[in-house]
Amino acid sequence: MDKFWLKSYPEGVPAEIDVTQYKSLVQLLEESFQKFAARNAYVCMDKFLTYGELDTLSKKIGAWLQSIGLKKGARVAIMMPNILQYPVVMAAILRSGFVVVNVNPLYTPRELEHQLKDSGAEAIFILENFATTLEKVIAKTAVKHVVVASMGDMLGSLKGAIVNFVVRNVKKMVPAFSLPNALRFKQVLAQSEHMQLQAVSLGHDDIAFLQYTGGTTGVSKGATLSHKNVVANVLQNDAWLMPGMQGQHGKEQKIIVCALPLYHIFALTVCSLLGTRIGALNLLIPNPRDMPGFIKELGKYKVNVFPAVNTLYNGLLNNPEFAKLDFSGYEICSGGGMAVQKAVADKWLKVTGCAIAEGYGLSETSPVATANPATTKEFSGTIGMPIPSTEVVILDDDGNRLPLGQPGEIAIRGPQVMVGYWNRPDETANSMTADGFFKTGDVGIMDFRGYTTIVDRKKDMILVSGFNVYPTEIEGVVALHPGVLECACVGVPDENSGEAVKLFVVRKDPALTVEQLMAYCKEQFTAYKKPKYIEFRNDLPKTNVGKILRRELRDEKKAA
Repeated sequence: MDKFWLKSYPEGVPAEIDVTQYKSLVQLLEESFQKFAARNAYVCMDKFLTYGELDTLSKKIGAWLQSIGLKKGARVAIMMPNILQYPVVMAAILRSGFVVVNVNPLYTPRELEHQLKDSGAEAIFILENFATTLEKVIAKTAVKHVVVASMGDMLGSLKGAIVNFVVRNVKKMVPAFSLPNALRFKQVLAQSEHMQLQAVSLGHDDIAFLQYTGGTTGVSKGATLSHKNVVANVLQNDAWLMPGMQGQHGKEQKIIVCALPLYHIFALTVCSLLGTRIGALNLLIPNPRDMPGFIKELGKYKVNVFPAVNTLYNGLLNNPEFAKLDFSGYEICSGGGMAVQKAVADKWLKVTGCAIAEGYGLSETSPVATANPATTKEFSGTIGMPIPSTEVVILDDDGNRLPLGQPGEIAIRGPQVMVGYWNRPDETANSMTADGFFKTGDVGIMDFRGYTTIVDRKKDMILVSGFNVYPTEIEGVVALHPGVLECACVGVPDENSGEAVKLFVVRKDPALTVEQLMAYCKEQFTAYKKPKYIEFRNDLPKTNVGKILRRELRDEKKAA
């Protein structure tokens, strides 16, 4: 097909990337571990971890994983925030021939149970703060091996002990839990001291990650990402972002802010894996919602690359301390996960002098598919153009390609597009065209330069701070409440999170209150999925066959 957008590419960006230069993601990681061994790879709470240490520690934990009897391709879950253990464990799982299942640490027991059962995970590395959630569901899953980490494990003996004391006893952030057969992270390191990692033969088709995303059927499903998918997206991002970075490739160390959670595909690829590829230092922020603490960390480093979502950019801009920082090192600020608002982008440029280059992608595309040039000097309001080795077409409802300037469904083809949905052949088939394009469910218009603007969402998905929320899941759980007759939920505009969840409920029990239903939702859903608004109704709009019309409820909100 005619890749007419190549004419709009910045100088130095290739039309294609060569994904055959690496047999697997492990080969790419190990090359950087050797090449940049003396460099710092990650820093968290002032503690640095070099590439050499990352190499050694991940080999040990990988050898331990091999020693417990898991077979090649076994799924191992990680349920931790951005702490030093995360990159170590992730590399260990991959190097030992297993599959990483990234889990949101804030999941409720119901959400965690589904993901562990669906993935078939046999082992999990979990921060002790969240172990109580696992305790409630582990008996219903295939998990046989549990490793419990503490915040201070890798911060050195004195600092680690102080941090653990504060987390457990002062801030009381570790609820009591009982996981009788669990090992502590430090026990695993001690046990693996003299173990040897056995090299595993891995190829392009082997699975690297199960990246869970909401399902239209109401249950979250795993986007199956192969080693080829992820290697391709790391190389695509590398090629795309290079013109925006000063200095020679890999020669001068870049500092990347990693405030987005590593269990989310955006941070995983663009911060952690791309950072490893170019020998960067990733600044890990365990809790970006603590704005004063986050800004204090930013003040310690001359930051170069800042990937974030709109809510994070907005939160920083609304703290007067942020404007006092030194922005002279900022080279690339990339926005993704949700639409970047023009007001936020304009203010960010004014305060930092660095324009936000918005991109677009999904868990299913590892994630980046389109982006604005890294050299951009202004906010374009578009999601940019297809990155190297990627094709984007706009389709009508029958799957036919539409001419430029007409709105239709955005579809993507490229080496970063997932293998399929884990154990869901029907959903995989429904999401792909016969010629290999992934149908995104987003409606966009492409212009003559190849830049695309998103105009609507074909699916009913709600986007809260870059996280997908599927109405079917929310409605299915709320409908189980004994006081609810029927319900529907939609996304409504929200100045902080882009969209928020609004729930419409017809009561079975006339005494049911908003507060009671909110408390129930808090138990069932992680924070971003929880309805922000609940409205009781006598009835809900329906089709003649009785299907609830969410669109009418949405349009009502717009009209209001």
